[in-house]
Amino acid sequence: MIIETNPDNPQLRHIRRVVDQINHGAVICYPTDTGYGIGCNIFSPKAIKKIIRLKKRPVNKPFSFMCYDLKNISQYAHVSNTAYRLLKKNLPGPYTFVLPGTKLVPKVMTTKQKTVGIRVPENTICRSLLEGLGSPIINTSIPVDDDTAPPTEAYQIEMLLNNRVDVIIDGGPVYPDPSSVIDLTGDSPEILREGKGDVNPFR
Repeated sequence: MIIETNPDNPQLRHIRRVVDQINHGAVICYPTDTGYGIGCNIFSPKAIKKIIRLKKRPVNKPFSFMCYDLKNISQYAHVSNTAYRLLKKNLPGPYTFVLPGTKLVPKVMTTKQKTVGIRVPENTICRSLLEGLGSPIINTSIPVDDDTAPPTEAYQIEMLLNNRVDVIIDGGPVYPDPSSVIDLTGDSPEILREGKGDVNPFR
Protein backbone atom coordinates (compact mmCIF):
# COMPACT_ATOMS: atom_id res chain seq x y z
CA MET A 1 0.00 0.00 0.00
CA ILE A 2 1.32 3.43 -1.00
CA ILE A 3 0.12 6.48 0.92
CA GLU A 4 0.96 9.77 -0.76
CA THR A 5 1.23 12.80 1.49
CA ASN A 6 2.49 16.38 1.35
CA PRO A 7 6.20 16.42 2.32
CA ASP A 8 6.02 19.89 3.89
CA ASN A 9 2.59 19.68 5.51
CA PRO A 10 1.57 16.01 5.76
CA GLN A 11 -2.17 15.42 6.05
CA LEU A 12 -3.08 14.33 9.58
CA ARG A 13 -5.44 11.60 8.34
CA HIS A 14 -2.55 10.00 6.42
CA ILE A 15 -0.26 10.15 9.44
CA ARG A 16 -2.94 8.63 11.69
CA ARG A 17 -3.53 5.85 9.18
CA VAL A 18 0.17 4.92 9.09
CA VAL A 19 0.51 5.19 12.89
CA ASP A 20 -2.42 2.78 13.23
CA GLN A 21 -0.67 0.35 10.87
CA ILE A 22 2.59 0.63 12.86
CA ASN A 23 0.70 -0.03 16.10
CA HIS A 24 -0.63 -3.22 14.50
CA GLY A 25 2.87 -4.48 13.66
CA ALA A 26 3.37 -3.03 10.17
CA VAL A 27 6.76 -2.63 8.50
CA ILE A 28 6.85 0.69 6.66
CA CYS A 29 9.05 2.50 4.19
CA TYR A 30 9.23 6.21 4.92
CA PRO A 31 11.14 9.36 3.95
CA THR A 32 13.85 10.78 6.22
CA ASP A 33 16.32 13.63 5.82
CA THR A 34 18.93 11.12 4.61
CA GLY A 35 16.84 9.10 2.15
CA TYR A 36 13.99 6.60 2.29
CA GLY A 37 14.28 4.09 5.11
CA ILE A 38 12.57 0.96 6.40
CA GLY A 39 11.19 0.79 9.91
CA CYS A 40 8.70 -0.38 12.49
CA ASN A 41 7.91 0.18 16.15
CA ILE A 42 10.96 -0.85 18.24
CA PHE A 43 8.56 -2.68 20.58
CA SER A 44 7.19 -4.97 17.84
CA PRO A 45 9.35 -8.16 17.84
CA LYS A 46 7.44 -9.72 14.93
CA ALA A 47 7.96 -6.65 12.73
CA ILE A 48 11.65 -6.46 13.72
CA LYS A 49 12.13 -10.10 12.68
CA LYS A 50 10.50 -9.28 9.33
CA ILE A 51 13.00 -6.43 8.77
CA ILE A 52 15.93 -8.69 9.75
CA ARG A 53 14.79 -11.20 7.10
CA LEU A 54 14.22 -8.45 4.54
CA LYS A 55 17.70 -7.02 5.10
CA LYS A 56 19.33 -10.48 5.46
CA ARG A 57 20.93 -8.96 8.51
CA PRO A 58 22.73 -10.80 11.33
CA VAL A 59 20.40 -11.06 14.34
CA ASN A 60 23.13 -9.69 16.65
CA LYS A 61 23.66 -6.53 14.56
CA PRO A 62 21.47 -3.83 16.17
CA PHE A 63 19.44 -1.22 14.31
CA SER A 64 19.53 2.50 14.93
CA PHE A 65 16.22 4.16 15.68
CA MET A 66 14.44 7.48 15.36
CA CYS A 67 13.16 9.56 18.28
CA TYR A 68 10.92 12.62 18.13
CA ASP A 69 12.97 14.97 20.32
CA LEU A 70 15.52 15.30 23.14
CA LYS A 71 12.96 14.44 25.81
CA ASN A 72 12.19 11.26 23.90
CA ILE A 73 15.91 10.43 23.65
CA SER A 74 16.34 10.68 27.43
CA GLN A 75 13.88 7.79 27.86
CA TYR A 76 16.02 5.47 25.75
CA ALA A 77 19.58 6.70 26.38
CA HIS A 78 21.70 8.02 29.23
CA VAL A 79 22.66 11.55 28.21
CA SER A 80 25.50 13.37 29.99
CA ASN A 81 25.46 17.15 30.36
CA THR A 82 28.09 17.49 27.60
CA ALA A 83 26.16 15.18 25.28
CA TYR A 84 22.92 17.05 26.02
CA ARG A 85 24.45 20.38 24.97
CA LEU A 86 25.72 18.88 21.71
CA LEU A 87 22.40 17.20 20.97
CA LYS A 88 20.46 20.38 21.69
CA LYS A 89 22.64 22.40 19.30
CA ASN A 90 22.58 19.92 16.42
CA LEU A 91 19.16 18.24 16.48
CA PRO A 92 16.98 17.72 14.61
CA GLY A 93 19.45 16.94 11.85
CA PRO A 94 21.22 14.28 9.77
CA TYR A 95 23.15 12.65 12.61
CA THR A 96 23.18 9.27 14.34
CA PHE A 97 24.38 9.55 17.93
CA VAL A 98 25.79 6.56 19.78
CA LEU A 99 24.79 6.71 23.45
CA PRO A 100 24.50 4.30 26.42
CA GLY A 101 21.07 2.69 26.23
CA THR A 102 18.53 2.50 29.05
CA LYS A 103 16.72 -0.65 30.18
CA LEU A 104 13.69 0.51 28.21
CA VAL A 105 15.39 -0.38 24.91
CA PRO A 106 14.73 -3.94 23.66
CA LYS A 107 17.89 -6.10 23.63
CA VAL A 108 17.73 -6.52 19.86
CA MET A 109 18.33 -2.75 19.54
CA THR A 110 21.49 -2.60 21.69
CA THR A 111 25.13 -3.58 21.12
CA LYS A 112 27.12 -5.87 23.42
CA GLN A 113 28.38 -2.67 25.04
CA LYS A 114 24.73 -1.69 25.76
CA THR A 115 24.91 1.29 23.39
CA VAL A 116 22.25 2.51 20.98
CA GLY A 117 22.27 4.56 17.77
CA ILE A 118 19.65 7.32 17.90
CA ARG A 119 18.46 9.85 15.34
CA VAL A 120 16.14 12.87 15.51
CA PRO A 121 15.38 13.50 11.83
CA GLU A 122 14.85 16.81 10.10
CA ASN A 123 11.95 15.57 7.98
CA THR A 124 8.38 16.71 8.57
CA ILE A 125 6.67 13.44 7.59
CA CYS A 126 9.04 11.40 9.73
CA ARG A 127 8.68 13.69 12.74
CA SER A 128 4.88 13.68 12.40
CA LEU A 129 4.91 9.87 12.50
CA LEU A 130 7.13 9.83 15.58
CA GLU A 131 4.98 12.40 17.35
CA GLY A 132 1.80 10.49 16.53
CA LEU A 133 3.23 7.11 17.52
CA GLY A 134 4.82 8.28 20.77
CA SER A 135 7.60 5.69 20.58
CA PRO A 136 10.72 5.23 18.43
CA ILE A 137 10.84 3.74 14.94
CA ILE A 138 13.65 1.59 13.56
CA ASN A 139 15.73 3.32 10.92
CA THR A 140 17.54 1.19 8.34
CA SER A 141 18.32 1.60 4.67
CA ILE A 142 16.51 -0.06 1.79
CA PRO A 143 18.46 -3.18 0.70
CA VAL A 144 19.89 -2.90 -2.82
CA ASP A 145 22.45 -4.87 -4.82
CA ASP A 146 25.99 -3.47 -4.96
CA ASP A 147 25.50 -2.27 -8.54
CA THR A 148 22.05 -0.74 -7.92
CA ALA A 149 21.51 2.87 -6.88
CA PRO A 150 19.26 3.35 -3.83
CA PRO A 151 15.70 4.31 -4.81
CA THR A 152 14.69 7.96 -4.50
CA GLU A 153 10.94 7.69 -5.19
CA ALA A 154 8.03 5.60 -3.94
CA TYR A 155 7.30 3.82 -7.25
CA GLN A 156 10.94 2.64 -7.42
CA ILE A 157 10.68 1.34 -3.85
CA GLU A 158 7.45 -0.51 -4.68
CA MET A 159 9.11 -2.26 -7.64
CA LEU A 160 12.23 -3.08 -5.63
CA LEU A 161 10.57 -4.40 -2.47
CA ASN A 162 7.66 -6.13 -4.22
CA ASN A 163 5.17 -6.22 -1.31
CA ARG A 164 7.80 -7.06 1.32
CA VAL A 165 6.73 -4.02 3.38
CA ASP A 166 3.19 -3.20 4.47
CA VAL A 167 3.11 0.55 3.78
CA ILE A 168 5.17 2.91 1.61
CA ILE A 169 4.81 6.61 2.38
CA ASP A 170 5.26 8.66 -0.77
CA GLY A 171 6.78 11.95 0.35
CA GLY A 172 8.21 12.89 -3.04
CA PRO A 173 11.79 12.31 -4.20
CA VAL A 174 14.42 12.01 -1.45
CA TYR A 175 18.07 11.59 -2.41
CA PRO A 176 20.14 9.28 -0.19
CA ASP A 177 22.94 10.89 1.80
CA PRO A 178 23.92 8.90 4.94
CA SER A 179 23.91 10.53 8.36
CA SER A 180 27.09 11.44 10.18
CA VAL A 181 27.69 9.04 13.08
CA ILE A 182 28.98 10.52 16.34
CA ASP A 183 29.91 8.49 19.43
CA LEU A 184 29.01 10.37 22.62
CA THR A 185 29.72 7.56 25.09
CA GLY A 186 33.19 8.82 26.06
CA ASP A 187 34.57 11.99 27.60
CA SER A 188 34.78 13.67 24.19
CA PRO A 189 32.88 13.10 20.91
CA GLU A 190 34.28 10.58 18.42
CA ILE A 191 33.37 10.89 14.73
CA LEU A 192 32.68 7.36 13.46
CA ARG A 193 31.39 8.35 10.01
CA GLU A 194 31.37 11.64 8.17
CA GLY A 195 28.10 12.00 6.28
CA LYS A 196 25.48 14.63 5.55
CA GLY A 197 25.68 16.28 8.99
CA ASP A 198 28.48 18.81 9.55
CA VAL A 199 31.01 17.12 11.85
CA ASN A 200 32.97 20.28 12.75
CA PRO A 201 31.01 20.86 16.00
CA PHE A 202 32.34 17.48 17.22
CA ARG A 203 36.04 17.90 16.42
